Amino acid sequence: MTAPERPALLVYTRTTDYRHDSLAAGVAALRGLGVFDVDATEDPALFERPLDRYAAVVFLSTSGEVLTPAGRERLAAYVEAGGGFAGVHAAACTEYDWPYYGELLGARFDRHPAYQPGRAVVEDHDHPATRHLPAVWEFTDEWYDFRSSPRPAARVLVRADESSYEGGGMGPDHPLAWCRDQGAGRVFYTALGHAAEAYEDPAFLAHLRGGIGWAARAGGAGERVSPGGGTP
Repeated sequence: MTAPERPALLVYTRTTDYRHDSLAAGVAALRGLGVFDVDATEDPALFERPLDRYAAVVFLSTSGEVLTPAGRERLAAYVEAGGGFAGVHAAACTEYDWPYYGELLGARFDRHPAYQPGRAVVEDHDHPATRHLPAVWEFTDEWYDFRSSPRPAARVLVRADESSYEGGGMGPDHPLAWCRDQGAGRVFYTALGHAAEAYEDPAFLAHLRGGIGWAARAGGAGERVSPGGGTP
């Protein structure tokens, strides 16, 4: 019997601002999951070509302005037509000059406190990115603050417990991971994933696999998002 074809991902790691040391570890981890065929690139010219062969595009800790005008048009058309998009960590520090990208992702990075342990609270266990997680998830990261909450346009999956670390600036409504629909496409974002050590953490890897797989419609997941939680 022929093995089923694995969904293809275009993993983009271009940076024009801060560059994370964890990029290589992140790419290796996505390849190591064994469920996706991963093309990793930092070449913006690839976004000026058809993206249809990819089940999802993943912005893995990109930063700054990373696309050409033609690439922006191609990515937007791809998602609106049903393509998947996933953003990891510094993907929220990307394309500040492109209003559509802020809408696509759901929120933009504002600031972060020191890298430190803290607690993440799972709001929604009925999603592939969170089904495996405990109700309270102990993790170490930068605990990004955002300029605004992605609610109510997104289905929030995980939020930060600001009482568990120093320097949080959003208060009780502090989303960390969410998903949403954009046109006919799907979007997943997680703020976690700063350090290389995260990409060795089984719980975080399962979080990525579930979230990216959902955006890519891998495994037959067909539901669309109800922003307030659950699926229609």
